[in-house]
Amino acid sequence: MIRHILLIKFKESSSTTEIDKLKGLFESMPEKVEGVESVEWGINDSPEGKNQGYTHSVLMTFSNEAGRQNYLPHVEHEALKQVFRPLLEDIIVFDYTF
Repeated sequence: MIRHILLIKFKESSSTTEIDKLKGLFESMPEKVEGVESVEWGINDSPEGKNQGYTHSVLMTFSNEAGRQNYLPHVEHEALKQVFRPLLEDIIVFDYTF
């Protein structure tokens, strides 16, 4: 299995409505894309203050490398990026196999 972690910093102009729409798109990926096992969406609530402006996270689990390779060029991923990119200030992407 592969974990795909996104740490997200949204533009200040991004509205709650837009971010909620994006959350729904991410959470629908397991039903739409073969190989996406699960998606978790989170908002930073660490008291340490070390998030460097990154406020949200997405944790996706792919069943295997074929699942990741299916997701990356998938039409549903492309549609998600069309909503995501205008809201995005910065992002960190980190994958690992377990």
